[in-house]
Amino acid sequence: MATKTFTRTTSRVLTTTLVTALAALGVAVPAATAAQQAGPTPGSSAGSSAKGTLQQQVDAVQKTGTVGVLARSTGPRGVQYATAGVADTETGRKARPGDKFRIASATKTYVSTVLLQLAGEGRLSLDDTVEDHLPGLVSGNGNEGSRITVRQLLNHTSGLFNYTADFPALTSIAAYEAGRYTTWTDEQLVGIATRHAPNFEPGANWSYSNTNYTLAGMIIKQVTGHTWQQEVTKRIVRPLALHNTSTPTTSSRIPGSHLKGYSAFGESAPAIDITEFNPSAAGAAGAMISTTGDMTTFYQALLGGRLLKPAQLKEMKTTVRATELDEAWPGARYGLGLMRLPLTCGGSYYSHAGDLPGYATRTGATPDGRRVVILEATGDGSMPGSIYATSDLIDKQLCAGRTK
Repeated sequence: MATKTFTRTTSRVLTTTLVTALAALGVAVPAATAAQQAGPTPGSSAGSSAKGTLQQQVDAVQKTGTVGVLARSTGPRGVQYATAGVADTETGRKARPGDKFRIASATKTYVSTVLLQLAGEGRLSLDDTVEDHLPGLVSGNGNEGSRITVRQLLNHTSGLFNYTADFPALTSIAAYEAGRYTTWTDEQLVGIATRHAPNFEPGANWSYSNTNYTLAGMIIKQVTGHTWQQEVTKRIVRPLALHNTSTPTTSSRIPGSHLKGYSAFGESAPAIDITEFNPSAAGAAGAMISTTGDMTTFYQALLGGRLLKPAQLKEMKTTVRATELDEAWPGARYGLGLMRLPLTCGGSYYSHAGDLPGYATRTGATPDGRRVVILEATGDGSMPGSIYATSDLIDKQLCAGRTK
């Protein structure tokens, strides 16, 4: 999920652009965290490149004000990983490569994959309308589900208002503590969005909206009779043996060894532990939990052609310009649940960021899936420093050994 773009204005949660939109409820903290002051933790294994080791790049991310950082870089030369900071500020436990974390809006790629599989099976068409599958749900205030296609949901050209831009429960420490365990239905989340007029006519522009993927999850259930969580588990998690990946519904805890999240929600106050959170507020737009290893396996399988038929993978990779993302990712384009971003060494890579308060997930994979970089950073970080440092790490890792 996400709010506005990752600029200095991201000290507010749930604005409307996309860096926090791609993320999901991102926040910035101006002061250094306790973990930052304590210094970085040496990585378990550091891979090297001509532009510095992975460990040095992870340390650079951690110095922007994060609590803990994990990075995994996989390519023809094998797997490299590095860590910095701590998983738990109370116990001081060091961040470990296998720790779980909330992947937030990176969930969207999994949900899109399921819908594209259903399209490949002939059970729906990307040209179907929302009204075809969810009659009467998207209506009022200028919203018309009969004019919005499944494709427009998946590539954020629907024009629908982003419900997280009007979601006060996660805009302050007090609001979070009061609402963190609240269960939300998909209908409630869509209702928040349709209280607002659309941002533009369907297909006329591009704007990141978590509402699109709430609807995508509902369409999966309408077509299959199963929730998006059940279908993602059946079609992706189990076949790929992603043993550390889960699709929670209302459970607020992260099972097993995990990174704790910390956020001050942009307030001039100490960050609080925000790890426990009812994921129904994110749903198909950002509820999943995973690890760097499992996410690597997913991207390798997806871009390697193991999850989608060629026609559907081509649809996923068909992008539109996403100028709303330029401040964070210049030249960004968005497909069906995937961003395409330029590399400094030439060519491009596929990605999807994800943020919730206290968690920032960054991903990068070459078009063939042979090189994959997954990074997780906890805490608020300092904006725009953190976003630039994470983007730089992914670019350097994917470009390692290449020349322009």
